[in-house]
Amino acid sequence: MSTPAQVSGSTAEPDGLEDRLQRFATIWSRAIFPVTATSMTRTEFEQHLLPLAERLSAALRARPFDVAPAQAVGAALVAAHCTDPDALSRTLGVVDSYLVLYCGTGADTPADDLRARCARLQHALAAGFARALRERTLSEQEAIARSALAARAFAEQALHATEARFRAVFEDAAIGIGIADLDGNVLDVNGALTRMFGGLEQVVRGRKVTEWVHPEDAPHVWNLYGELVRGERDHFRVEKPFYRSDGTVLWTNLTVSLLRDPEGRPQYQLALMEDTTERRLLNLRLRYEATHDALTGLPNRSLFSERLEKALTAGEDSRFGLCYLDLDGFKAINDSLGHAAGDRLLVEVADRLQTCATAPGEMVARLGGDEFVALTTGPRVTERDTEELAGRILAALSTPISLDGREITVRGSIGIVEGRAGERGPADVLRSADITMYRAKSAGGNRYERADPEADARAITRHGLTTALPAALDRGEFFIEYQPLVHLGDGTVHGAEALVRWCHPQHGVLGPDRFIPLAEHTGLIVPLGRWVLDEAVRQARFWKHRHADGGPLRINVNLSPTQLHHPGLVGDITDVLDRSGLAPGALCLEVTESALIGADEDLLKPLRQLAEMGVDIALDDFGTGYSNLANLRRLPVSVLKLDRSFTRGMQQHPADPVDMKIVEGIVSLAHSLELAVTVEGVETAAQAEQLRALGCDTAQGWYYARPGAPDRIHSLVLADAV
Repeated sequence: MSTPAQVSGSTAEPDGLEDRLQRFATIWSRAIFPVTATSMTRTEFEQHLLPLAERLSAALRARPFDVAPAQAVGAALVAAHCTDPDALSRTLGVVDSYLVLYCGTGADTPADDLRARCARLQHALAAGFARALRERTLSEQEAIARSALAARAFAEQALHATEARFRAVFEDAAIGIGIADLDGNVLDVNGALTRMFGGLEQVVRGRKVTEWVHPEDAPHVWNLYGELVRGERDHFRVEKPFYRSDGTVLWTNLTVSLLRDPEGRPQYQLALMEDTTERRLLNLRLRYEATHDALTGLPNRSLFSERLEKALTAGEDSRFGLCYLDLDGFKAINDSLGHAAGDRLLVEVADRLQTCATAPGEMVARLGGDEFVALTTGPRVTERDTEELAGRILAALSTPISLDGREITVRGSIGIVEGRAGERGPADVLRSADITMYRAKSAGGNRYERADPEADARAITRHGLTTALPAALDRGEFFIEYQPLVHLGDGTVHGAEALVRWCHPQHGVLGPDRFIPLAEHTGLIVPLGRWVLDEAVRQARFWKHRHADGGPLRINVNLSPTQLHHPGLVGDITDVLDRSGLAPGALCLEVTESALIGADEDLLKPLRQLAEMGVDIALDDFGTGYSNLANLRRLPVSVLKLDRSFTRGMQQHPADPVDMKIVEGIVSLAHSLELAVTVEGVETAAQAEQLRALGCDTAQGWYYARPGAPDRIHSLVLADAV
């Protein structure tokens, strides 16, 4: 048996954790001491469990996370003779209920991650327990096998020598022994075998061996038996079930040997039986706990993966339908009502889902958290069948659930994947279902969506781009193109807008619409935005020195909403301007109108500071955000950048009079507020002339030049783009 020092392997614990570990060990010992065969007192047993508790606590907090200590704890329980099935079940219950509660306090790992770690530690503990129990069992079996071989030797000697010696071995053996003739008639059995069959000797003696056929017999069992009685083999060993007289099943490890007479002719058959019923039940219980969710009782991810793989390899005639469910807003329920209420809600959801999948070939499983799956299989499964299953699930969830006196309405988003077996692997099917589920969630939730290969491909591409973004900035894969800003009065280049591009190794040159939202989502927009600002200002400084007689007077750089909220925005811009020597008035920062709708003073403060320094602030995409026009007076902007949707009607002939009136009104309002007006998307000479006549100050678009390299900024093609 391992000593506490050998098992614990613990390191120094945080302050206050020692008392919590002692309480955890106390609860643990109270739970399993009554079912443990030990000579220790309960207090001694509690102290024996303390280093095991320390080992679990350290594993829960460890970085990197490793489940090996939990496997060692499971093995230590077996070494301490805690081998009763209830000892393992109660241990898993204690770990599930109290490990995070007593040992997760103060950890720098999120609570959800601690719960996930706790679940994995439970599985590892159960696996270690089962492995150690199996190893001990194998050791015992080896001892029994040696005893059996000795019994066989003694039996043969007794038959050939003295009946008295044989009887001594026969009656006192700890395993069941039976003797039959070659026709299968049972001639004699010992007390151990009689007790295995219920204690009635007449139930066993006088019967034929061939009467003990069981439906779960392995196919080769009776073939081996036939070879033995014909003298073709001397022994065989199998696992075999028997029916007792009361109808219950006795599972045994059965060894049958052929006894020959002194001349070597087959004479009797000797059966040695080891009762493995309890061990088998324990293994089945461990298997159940390893393949079912402890909270809801549903099959877990492991068992579901087995069933899905079986369904996908069932042959071309088989079909499948998968519904991947994620509850909408479950985190808010956990945060507001607590995890205990969230667990009760998950149990209720699981119960309802089980009522939706009761037909043959249907199953429901919990993958983890608030994610569930429903699977239907069979040769006639259609897309409509899968949609009906999804509809039943949404209908089952529609009835409110009562929690702590509150009626909670549960909603869910479902991704549906349906198809023929053999076409895709389990990982591809689950990934497609997961992606489709998120499409349903993005569409408002409480609905299902069917898988779309093109949408899957786009989502996978987005994921690939997201993961490649950080390294792309380090590798210098981004570059900037510049589009000139033209003064409508005299046609001179007034400035240029810096537009970032990504030269992706596989996808080629990508525009900002492909990666800026991903950079926003990951937070990389802040370092990327600083890089763009640094490069653009450096280029503007170069133009100023190289083309002092006619180069761009101003460089426009876009700011994302995330950059606006970054506390270092003003400092970064000041630092870039100071290092480059560029005057603040030569820089214009473009902020979308939607980013400033309802902006409070805290958000506007950095923009005001920049405006006071002399940096121009442009309100980009003006007219798309439905902002209050009177709100312009409080914004620190000096330029309105009119969205192209207002001027598109001017490309036709005659121009749309409504668009003309709208633009005229906006220009008049802007000028009355002393704001300059820039127009995007100018594509024809007629459009440019109309905008000039309406009083717009500057313009940009394909009519003048497409975005390009900085050395092309002074070349205006002036060719209609449409």
